[in-house]
Order: sequence, then C-alpha cells, then structure tokens
Amino acid sequence: MDYPVTPAVRVLREKEVEFAPHLYTYEERGGTRHSAESLGVDEHAVVKTLVMETDARKALIVLMHGDREVSTKQLAREIGARSVAPCKPEVAQKHTGYLVGGTSPLGTRAALPVYAERTIFSLPRIYINGGKRGFLVSVDPKALRGLLPITEVSVAVAKSE
Repeated sequence: MDYPVTPAVRVLREKEVEFAPHLYTYEERGGTRHSAESLGVDEHAVVKTLVMETDARKALIVLMHGDREVSTKQLAREIGARSVAPCKPEVAQKHTGYLVGGTSPLGTRAALPVYAERTIFSLPRIYINGGKRGFLVSVDPKALRGLLPITEVSVAVAKSE
C-alpha cells in the first residue's frame, strides 16, 4: 500500500516501531467518528491528538479517546496550570508543523509535553494520526511510551453531542 512518508512515519521507522498505515477519505469536521466508520474500527480506539496551551501560553499535546472529550479544568489541576484551552489552528500548526485534522504527536516541529489519557494504554491497538489528513497509523499504545515524553492523566469526560 502506498502511503505518505510524513515526519511521524519517519519517527516510527527510525525507532523500528511496528505500525500499519490506514488511509481514508478525509472529511472536514468529520472527526474521529468519520475515521472510525471509514476504517471499521471502534471510535474509542481512535486516539485524537489535541494541541492545547496553558494560561502561561505553554503548548502541550493531549492524546484522548475519539469518543471522549478532555476536561480542561481537570487537566489544568493535574498539570498545575491555572487553565488549559485548545490552541487556535494556526498556533497548533506553528508548534507541530502539521495541519489541524492531520496532527500527529510524533515528529512535531517543537518538542512538546504529551499528556495521554491513562486508559489508552489498556487497549491492544490504537489508531493515531500519521501526520496527514485522512491518514491514521495503528500501533501498540505501549510503544508510544518509548517515543514520546508521556505523562498519564485521567481527564476524559463523555462527549457532549
């Protein structure tokens, strides 16, 4: 299968992490529900990469189940910040080098702290963005620990429809 060689793919190859590429038709605002349906996988196993910043304008990445949202209040409490909010798309792109909708936690332009929802690591495989819209890679979530400076957090809340 022909797939894009993004900075994220280069990191996986360089560190010899076993992964499988998954291409699908990207849909603006389709989110993890669309990618999960396209690939025929559970949305809980599709992990979104969210770029956020603290009140002190420190950027960070949050890895969260596709079918959950981040409690920014709880995250701020866990990391000792006054507040945490999503970055504007152009700010997120500046930090990561990726377009929103194609953001991978791997191969980012700037080295950012990564906070991952604790329960992600109990899944056998996760589907995470491969660095391009419409492109996910499936990996063993435990492999991420060797690739990223991960701090586990418990900040998931049910998605508000």
